[in-house]
Amino acid sequence: MSQPPSTLRTRIHDIDALRGFALLGILIANITYAASGFPIHLADDPTYSSGLDHAVRWLGHALVDLKFYLLFSFLFGYSFQLQIEAAQRAGAQFKPRMLRRLGGLFVIGALHAIFLITGDILTVYALIGLVLLAMRGVRDKTALVTAAAIYGYLFVTLGAAVLFVDSTALVDPAGALAAAQQTTTNLAGSFGDVIGEHVRALPTFGLAQLTVQGPTTLAVMLLGMVAGRRRLLANLTGTEPVLRKIQLIGFPIGLLGSIVYAAGGNGDTLSVMVGVMTAPLLSAAYAATLLRLMHSSDLGGLLAPAGRMALSNYLGQSLATVAIFTGVGFGLVGQVSPLETFTFAVAIFTAQLAISHWWMSRYTYGPVEGILRAVTNATPPTWR
Repeated sequence: MSQPPSTLRTRIHDIDALRGFALLGILIANITYAASGFPIHLADDPTYSSGLDHAVRWLGHALVDLKFYLLFSFLFGYSFQLQIEAAQRAGAQFKPRMLRRLGGLFVIGALHAIFLITGDILTVYALIGLVLLAMRGVRDKTALVTAAAIYGYLFVTLGAAVLFVDSTALVDPAGALAAAQQTTTNLAGSFGDVIGEHVRALPTFGLAQLTVQGPTTLAVMLLGMVAGRRRLLANLTGTEPVLRKIQLIGFPIGLLGSIVYAAGGNGDTLSVMVGVMTAPLLSAAYAATLLRLMHSSDLGGLLAPAGRMALSNYLGQSLATVAIFTGVGFGLVGQVSPLETFTFAVAIFTAQLAISHWWMSRYTYGPVEGILRAVTNATPPTWR
């Protein structure tokens, strides 16, 4: 079924494809928390301690951690600006629409965090979205200065932690291993055990989101909003010199920072600071590379349908990992190596690509997107 002309006018194919690419990175990061109880406690499972196991974990820390939620956040800010303009075209007030949308997103995220996953990003997006809503009228310069100030604040606070906090004293290896083993047991238990473990993990993830993830999310959302105003992702050809410049700057600095982050080990404050400060550059380099590849191959067409229903796919990833790893399903938690965990992620994403192509060839909106759109517009849900 072809899309209505209005949908074709307002969708940007490259945004959908980038969002689809980000889904893969998010899944690779999140699946580790479903496959084992050790990552949440910053510990490595001693059952999987071969050179290959350590190499796979190291590559995940270096190339995936801290990178893909930033890409999602940037695209959220970009789409936020597009929604402002969509409300103007519809002659509707934007603020009530966005408040309903953010409220719906928060509810979905809260249910997601309790029932499906250890940790959630949707609630963070909903809360940070309120700040973005309040700042929607600021000038581009103000938004950019605010984003820079946020990273300046993180540099100072994390730097102070490096100088004055003994990170080794904050980590109890024996206690972390015992807690990780208990978490693994809980995830392998009944649905009630799984929910209980998710709820117990909320303070841990909440602290991380309050100190690092929340501020960086807001900073990158502001950058995305400015990019949306300037239509930086519209009508790209993949040959723009700026894309190559982003690669030339982002890859060397971003990869060096990622190597420091991965080499620092769990709980090392200096490595975390370096990783946080350089992650945006590597995320940007990833995006620039993908944009160049998409316009010289069919990669964009492969990824875009998954990105068009990114919320449905994000929730679907968690549903799949619950079925595969927890006691509610096959109960494989703690029984798969890092490489096998990565293989599961690739298999899930491959299935989602096929499902997304099938669904989007028949409907205009993804399953959950249609519901959230109905909440946003205060209309009955429709997917066509």
